[in-house]
Amino acid sequence: MILSQISFVDCVVFLFFLTPQLIVQVGILYTVTWVLGALPFLAIRLPIQFFEERFLRPRSRQSPFVQQATLFQDFVIRCVRYAFAFMPAKLGRVFFSKPVALPFLRWRLLRHGYLRKPLQWREIRRNKFRGVWIPPDDMEKPDIVIYYCHGGGFSMGSSYFYMEFLLAWVALLQEAGYKSPALFALEYTLVPDETYPFQVQETLAGYEHVLSLVDDPSRICIGGDSAGATLVLSMLLLLGDHPQLRHKMPGMASMISPWVTIISDKNRDTESDYLAAHSLAVYGKQYIGSRISKEDPMVSPGMCKDVSRWARSSPTYGWSFSFGSEEVLGPEIRDLIQLLKKGGANIDSYEEPGSIHAWPVASLYLGRDRGERLKGLREIVQTVSKRIPVSGSPKGLT
Repeated sequence: MILSQISFVDCVVFLFFLTPQLIVQVGILYTVTWVLGALPFLAIRLPIQFFEERFLRPRSRQSPFVQQATLFQDFVIRCVRYAFAFMPAKLGRVFFSKPVALPFLRWRLLRHGYLRKPLQWREIRRNKFRGVWIPPDDMEKPDIVIYYCHGGGFSMGSSYFYMEFLLAWVALLQEAGYKSPALFALEYTLVPDETYPFQVQETLAGYEHVLSLVDDPSRICIGGDSAGATLVLSMLLLLGDHPQLRHKMPGMASMISPWVTIISDKNRDTESDYLAAHSLAVYGKQYIGSRISKEDPMVSPGMCKDVSRWARSSPTYGWSFSFGSEEVLGPEIRDLIQLLKKGGANIDSYEEPGSIHAWPVASLYLGRDRGERLKGLREIVQTVSKRIPVSGSPKGLT
């Protein structure tokens, strides 16, 4: 299921679903106050900056992202950059929440002629974790499972906001030849409701659930973007640290723009990226909490410089990394890749020139054509199918 690019009409519909949720969840006074405070930027500074860099500045002086972005992509990313730097997390949390994202997804499906869901999904709720299960056929045992953790600075985000991306991933796995690909997306508890280590414990509990659905853990690809990828890295270190858990190591890990080191001097602003180093530090400190050291590798995996520890914690068939050359998080991602290679890890790395944070996810919505929208996701699926080969027909569930 591959839908077309987000349109301006889609943006209006999104605001239609968003507005009442902001009023209900945050309050009309707080919402109006923030919007009024943002108006000078939205009405004056944004148009001026947009026009100046796009049309008055020589191409050589434009940011790498602007040089290759469409007008629509450039405008949207400028808005996202402002929101990430200045929007309070409790407002951003509503933007990405299920009550907004799910009706919007249904609108997108309806606009593309889908009267019913092309792929089914259902919520899984247990005492120790929650998530969304996307099986193509409940009567079949999966021949591969993607276990995914969404991003959002630990403070916002939901699997439903990522649903179009996740459904596209399953569809591409089917195209690649898997007979019964499935995906489980973890709905971990957001900050400030809980802080570390609660989310890592949920990640492990969700993974244990996924293990119960397959005969062989090597048929599992774990993945995540940004903060979700941090949770995956922490969980892998946990598995590697305990000999009784190492037999549960997944087949591979697919990292999209992982937030490798939570607090790092190398996380610096770039001209192109919509992330801001200062805001990242604020979100990161909230996740770490007051009782845990920022130097602890379990909360901030990039602090682990032990090559042998990473070798024990690496998936059976290796890793893939997808990130942009203009990322705030780029230096720490490159350092981790080099460290893993020193330990002999098998790695496919896709550093997209001129690109920004989590672009394989964002481009699915903002890409100008089908090829651009699916480029990053196709690279991931190609690596998955290389590392976890397509098998014969899976046996039925018992």
